[in-house]
Amino acid sequence: MKKLILTTIVLAFALTAAMAQKPAQIKFEKTTHDFGSFSESNPKVTCVFAFENVGEQPLVINQAIASCGCTVPEYTKEPVKPGEKGEIKVTYNGAGKFPGHFKKSITVRTNGAVEMTRLYIEGDMTEAQK
Repeated sequence: MKKLILTTIVLAFALTAAMAQKPAQIKFEKTTHDFGSFSESNPKVTCVFAFENVGEQPLVINQAIASCGCTVPEYTKEPVKPGEKGEIKVTYNGAGKFPGHFKKSITVRTNGAVEMTRLYIEGDMTEAQK
């Protein structure tokens, strides 16, 4: 009976210590990128959103989904350890789209304290010179 009580107390302390650690937390350097103007003749543009895990647990990006098929996010599938940095590379392809201003969002879902973050890209695709 004493072993059962002792085991229960040790387990309770271990769980309390594990829960006291801060969860993973993603911190982006910036959440918006403006491509400015670019030509319809070269419609593919890319940017990188850098982030850091400022929490105390490994950070896992579960998914990054763009608001449109013309925007493709790429991210590491490996956990990012506390204090380490990572990046999400976003490519916009304006081929077949009308020239003009665009604004797209990328929804990033993680195991962090803040489970969802939105990134934004925008720019102006100008008509190709004829």
